[in-house]
Amino acid sequence: MKHALITGASRGLGLALAKALAQDGWSLLLTARGEEDLYSAAFDLDARAIAGDIADPAHVARLAKAVPELDLLVNNASGLGPVPMPPLAGYPLDALRDLLETNVIAPLALIQATLPALRERRGAILNISSDAAVEAYEGWGGYGSTKAALDQISHVLAAEEPEVAVWSVDPGEMHTRMLAAAVGAAEAASAPPPEIVAPALLRLVAARPASGRFTRESLERETTGLGAPA
Repeated sequence: MKHALITGASRGLGLALAKALAQDGWSLLLTARGEEDLYSAAFDLDARAIAGDIADPAHVARLAKAVPELDLLVNNASGLGPVPMPPLAGYPLDALRDLLETNVIAPLALIQATLPALRERRGAILNISSDAAVEAYEGWGGYGSTKAALDQISHVLAAEEPEVAVWSVDPGEMHTRMLAAAVGAAEAASAPPPEIVAPALLRLVAARPASGRFTRESLERETTGLGAPA
């Protein structure tokens, strides 16, 4: 049996991917801050769950201890930052520090804590990125800069850990609470649901291509294979 740890797994893309992996026979450890949604999801999927904040070092340690065998780490949990999303000229620096802690430091801390288990099983790391990491959108400077940093961490880690696959994936716009908070409920409702992305991520994990950055389009370019990293 293969084992996966998914952060931000109580809703959105994390939950959609958890459902896809569970249907494929994976053993799952799920984590998120919202206990009620998390434990409900874990019950439905016959998965284990540990609620907590990934920015808490003690929580990271608990998660790593709970997965002595690990084939896949999914760093999906992330924060959006202040809403309405401010321009960089007036971006609250304390808020940016907090966002970097959640979107960059915490995923790296979890990677560091689980690398021994991932190395042992020649596992994979899937870091969820965004087009805001590579495109300039007004108001998205704080969030986008954290995702750009996570992309670079993915690239360097891939060079340093050749036995572990490291993928950074931009899943595109999805109808999630985070998108609704950023652009409004009406505009977010026109985006596709996270469930449309999960099958492509499942194919990525199954095919285990070389480490790299992928977009939703590159993953879906071929029905029987994968596009080249973006």
